[in-house]
Amino acid sequence: MKLATLCYVTDKKTNSTLMLHRVKKENDYHEGKWNGLGGKFELGESPEECAIREIAEECGLKVKSVKMKGFITFPLFDEKDDWYVFLFTSDDFTGELIDSPEGNLAWIKNEKLTELNLWDGDKIFIPWLFKDGFFSAKFNYKNGKYVNHDVSFY
Repeated sequence: MKLATLCYVTDKKTNSTLMLHRVKKENDYHEGKWNGLGGKFELGESPEECAIREIAEECGLKVKSVKMKGFITFPLFDEKDDWYVFLFTSDDFTGELIDSPEGNLAWIKNEKLTELNLWDGDKIFIPWLFKDGFFSAKFNYKNGKYVNHDVSFY
């Protein structure tokens, strides 16, 4: 079992979200895909601490607060482990973007997000991030291909 965070940093002024095009890491399961920012928990971290640390490491921005929007279970996503992912948004940041070690960063207009080369499940849940409330979902993949999902909205 792997615990991770995924955060979508938004700029309300430009109606854009910071996305990471995963093209730099060797043997990256997400190679070529666009993702939000995030990663695995370190010992003793809360989900919020993990999200804030990962954002700083991956893009250089200092996030003051994050808002938890959902929780997704990805059974055997990488064919090895179940992934449990806390999803956040944040529009409370300062700083300048760095050259990310994981890929190329870009601000993408929110209405264009689902046109990117995303995992198929991401095209489903990303719009949920911009709605009021909280969701809990399970997304099933087989051999890297989306199969189906279940979701509860709160």
